[in-house]
Amino acid sequence: MTSTDIRDHAPLRAAMTGPVLAPADPGYDEARSVWNGDIDRRPAVIARCTGPADVAAALAYAQETGLRVAVRGGGHGYWGAAVPEGGIMIDLSLLDSVTVDPEARRARVGGGAKLAQLDAATQEHGLAVPAGTVSHTGVGGLTLGGGFGWLTKQHGLSIDNLESVEIVLADGRCVRASATEHPDLFWAVRGGGGNFGVVTEFEFRLHPVGPLVHLGLFFVEQERATHALRTARDLFDDLPADATPAIACISAPPAPFVPQEHHFRPGVAIMVVGFGSGEEHAAAVAPLRAALEPLFEAVTPLPYVALQQLLDDGAFWGVRAYSKGLFLDELSDAAIDVIADRTGRRDAPMSQLLTFPLTGAYRDVADADTAWGGRRDTGWLMAIEGVAPDPESFVGARQWARDTWEQLVPIAGSPAGYVNTMPEQDDRALLATYGQDKYRRLAQVKGVYDPTNVFAVNANIKPA
Repeated sequence: MTSTDIRDHAPLRAAMTGPVLAPADPGYDEARSVWNGDIDRRPAVIARCTGPADVAAALAYAQETGLRVAVRGGGHGYWGAAVPEGGIMIDLSLLDSVTVDPEARRARVGGGAKLAQLDAATQEHGLAVPAGTVSHTGVGGLTLGGGFGWLTKQHGLSIDNLESVEIVLADGRCVRASATEHPDLFWAVRGGGGNFGVVTEFEFRLHPVGPLVHLGLFFVEQERATHALRTARDLFDDLPADATPAIACISAPPAPFVPQEHHFRPGVAIMVVGFGSGEEHAAAVAPLRAALEPLFEAVTPLPYVALQQLLDDGAFWGVRAYSKGLFLDELSDAAIDVIADRTGRRDAPMSQLLTFPLTGAYRDVADADTAWGGRRDTGWLMAIEGVAPDPESFVGARQWARDTWEQLVPIAGSPAGYVNTMPEQDDRALLATYGQDKYRRLAQVKGVYDPTNVFAVNANIKPA
């Protein structure tokens, strides 16, 4: 192959049905941009795939030319793993169809679809699958890392509701992996990230949800953060099975339900989402309201799709973001003291610390059943997010997240965290997250399906 062929990518253009974009082509800059505005990298070529055959062609071309491979689903990853500097981006954004079978309660979802598309299609039939909490997140990346959200307490992680995947392997084969077809591969993709191939379609089980759910949000000012955190910890266990709680250390948004004098005020939002009746939700949140004595509150029914968009404004497209995650066995007084202190030290108002209890259906799955990077008996999932709209304030926001994480690691006892919140490749944290046995099993599967580590631009598992 001549250097002219490589520069023009003529063989790839001839082999693909979908568009191929080089740096000089119209649409290249738009295609290389991702959600995190801090990522500004220039792939050598972008392959906008229309199906498995295009993906196979792009993978073959990458290996012939020595280009590093990265896969873009929704483009929502924190450290820009979708954008390889000087490599090939396999762009799945054209594969965004969602097909729902309401009778079978199944959904087939393209590898480039976003949560908003999945939620809209399934809610037409009063159904949903456990997914994330920001609607412009990609289904693919979210699911391959685990998939945590408002429905996890009731129905588990996204991977716990996965029936099968259609996946293109490094050698170009397109296979379906399920409990009965390539079961080793199916185990690995349920939590092992994008290490094993390019998933072009997911098949999910669905559950009746909505169309209305109930939100209770109680905001306590930063000065009483310790009280709010301890109250939430002590009362969350008393909530009914159909009520999902969360804690968000944030600045009050300029939303209609927030009194104007409290806009941007730092504090702690205690949230409880009810999936039963309004009366049941009111009874569930009454003890929290009484104990918290909130600065303001919002208790209201809302469509499930609106719940899924509730956190979108704090993570708008183009914002600069950096996240580090941890698992905590318990939300101890020591952890609460650090959280309360660190959230009071945020310079960037958009930075936040989110904490979710891990209970219910999450714990009904055995550790060994999936490649989820976390124990099923751990108590809390934490995401520490440094967020800012401009590069100057982002420097401090990122450092705040790093420093907060460093102070909490000794309390957690491990750097293990949700793999989707890892901000960069961190082998120490990755090994701690999966544990020796699960990491070894993942490496063995990697050695079978990707022995030369073609899929290395990710939270990378080295092939055995």
